[in-house]
Amino acid sequence: MGELIDKAKGAVNEAIGNTKQAAGNATNDTSLKAKGIAQERKGEAQETVGSVKGALGDNV
Repeated sequence: MGELIDKAKGAVNEAIGNTKQAAGNATNDTSLKAKGIAQERKGEAQETVGSVKGALGDNV
């Protein structure tokens, strides 16, 4: 069960991060773009954790 939650949270963070990056590019706001990149990376890490939990079990 934890696998699915981590993957879902990761997908949401990636989507929000991509949106922030696009908004930062559109408004020439480097701070917002950097926050978007960081949030996207966080989402990628969460999805990786979810994949590991799926492979090894939720007790990781």
